[in-house]
Amino acid sequence: MLEMAKRVAIIGSGASGLAAIKCCLDEGLQPVCFEKGTDIGGLWNFKEEALPGFASVYRSTVTNTSKEMMCYSDFPIPKEYPNFMHHSWVIKYFRLYADNFGLIKHIRFRHHIDHVKLREDFTETGQWDVTYTNEKNESTTEVYDAVMVCTGHHVYPHYPRDTFPGIDDFQGKIIHSHDYKDHLGFENKRVVIIGIGNSAGDIAVELSHHAKQVYISTRSGTWVLNRISPSGVPADIVAFRRVLQNCVPSSVKEAVARRQLNQRFDHALYGLQPEHNVLGQHPMINDDLPSRIATGSLVIKPNIKRFTKTGVVFDNDMVEYDIDIVVFATGYRFDFPFIDESVMKVENNQVTLYKYVFPPKLDPPTLSIIGLVQPLGAIMPISEMQCRWATRVFKGTARLPSQGAMFDDIRKKKMEMPKRYHSTIKHTFQVNYIEFMDEIAEQIGVKPDLKRLLLSDPRLALTVFAGPCTPYQYRLMGPGAWKGAKEAIETQWDLIAYPTKTRPVPEKTTNGVPGILKLLLVVALIVAIIWKLL
Repeated sequence: MLEMAKRVAIIGSGASGLAAIKCCLDEGLQPVCFEKGTDIGGLWNFKEEALPGFASVYRSTVTNTSKEMMCYSDFPIPKEYPNFMHHSWVIKYFRLYADNFGLIKHIRFRHHIDHVKLREDFTETGQWDVTYTNEKNESTTEVYDAVMVCTGHHVYPHYPRDTFPGIDDFQGKIIHSHDYKDHLGFENKRVVIIGIGNSAGDIAVELSHHAKQVYISTRSGTWVLNRISPSGVPADIVAFRRVLQNCVPSSVKEAVARRQLNQRFDHALYGLQPEHNVLGQHPMINDDLPSRIATGSLVIKPNIKRFTKTGVVFDNDMVEYDIDIVVFATGYRFDFPFIDESVMKVENNQVTLYKYVFPPKLDPPTLSIIGLVQPLGAIMPISEMQCRWATRVFKGTARLPSQGAMFDDIRKKKMEMPKRYHSTIKHTFQVNYIEFMDEIAEQIGVKPDLKRLLLSDPRLALTVFAGPCTPYQYRLMGPGAWKGAKEAIETQWDLIAYPTKTRPVPEKTTNGVPGILKLLLVVALIVAIIWKLL
């Protein structure tokens, strides 16, 4: 293991790349970030035209996770920002983050990475030759002590054309959701969307207001979640809590989730109910889908059996004629073409990485992949946590286990994946937010110590255990502890309420005694559970 890795090459200045720069600075490392575009933000930096090699969002894109669950752990999103942010708000937040921590000066814009190669003396130095092309089309190779790859996994569209007979004879227009920007050009058209993920739902709902007819074709169906819970607060604030993660059996969570989702609308009645469990696949987050189906402007169809010149034949042999446009909302494949396959090889959207970060055969471990996860929950705090871990490994203050132990962990995850999640290309790197955050946090000693908190600050311990598992929890103790973490946790509900309480209304009045008794009972129960768990 190296004593100290000093100069770090960071590839990409999106959500993960910005966190990587900041974490390098926190650890006294020297970051140099290479961004092939002209601005920060990566996926969230909206462009009028989808460009090859760049992630892309459409004009109306809004976050599926709420601001308190998706912020960086030591930089809360301003209270006036909406709970679910349009991409323009996300970029504003990134700019605030970058300005606050002085990140921009470490970024080289219009610099494209061509090759990342092990140096001949790598086993002694852990160093890399990084070759890049600058804005003047000049090629340069520089030496770096470590590399952080922050390019995300929404760059290369997955186009399963080969699975659809007759598609080459189809005379209509075919695009991927990566290239979709808005409804312009779809007016009065008959559109088929292939896929049942978030992009498919968003695009279908938007086009159903403008196109003549929209169809969603799905092989598997999906469960559809609201952004907002029945109480009006963001649903992820309710769902991601340690008390639910640690104390409620999966079978109970599954039963409750099914009941709540089918109370909103009967998924079988709307042709959406899948065979897999609610927790067995990344669900669709969509607030408007059932109402658009109810109007008939959006119709759910089975998988496409084959294409004709002007239409499609579905698995039930029903035919839709005069189809103008087909949109493949079939996800993405990931790749790292600038890294030699001898270091890391991607096959069928699978790659061998310890906790989805480190190539296990690489010694010393001076290359990390950041943000290559598909979480049930927000990805930004996960990327930041991976950066905190990787930079400490580079610095030498955190150590990886033996190669054998790393491969054991990788094999275990690969065996568990098909048992937990329905098989799709995105479920090769699916993770659960709290579980995975805790797993990485343990590597650097920043997982909240509930027993210690219970003895020193019982109220805070109760909030951490029973309240939302916001990213601030991972700044309470250990390396990188932030003195504002406690206050951020205690005021998180105020930050959630602020952007919606724009008109004064009478406060609710209740009898206080029963409420106090209930609170005492809940506190006693939770304290007992925490103590038992520890």
